[in-house]
Amino acid sequence: MANPWTGEVAIRLDGTRHVAKLTLGALAELEAGLGTGTLIELVERFEVGRFSTRDVLMLIVAGLRGGGWTGTAADLLNVEVGGGPVEAARVAAELLARAFTVPEAG
Repeated sequence: MANPWTGEVAIRLDGTRHVAKLTLGALAELEAGLGTGTLIELVERFEVGRFSTRDVLMLIVAGLRGGGWTGTAADLLNVEVGGGPVEAARVAAELLARAFTVPEAG
């Protein structure tokens, strides 16, 4: 199970469970990959539902790399994400949320 206290989010790729998290290094890599814009602008796009599939892909790659995965965005082009595109977008949004908030005690 993913640990929300450390920012982890679980994602299934081709049936295999992976843990993703946005570490400082993953966030720096993500920001560099954005080319223009900032992480704050990316967060704002997610908040208003105006994110792109590229945003989702970049967040998932950064999160997977923060979780120890060594692949690239190209490696994900032919991978089946458990739950499809909707789940991929949910995971991307959750990665952002967990990177910038403290989970509430449940």
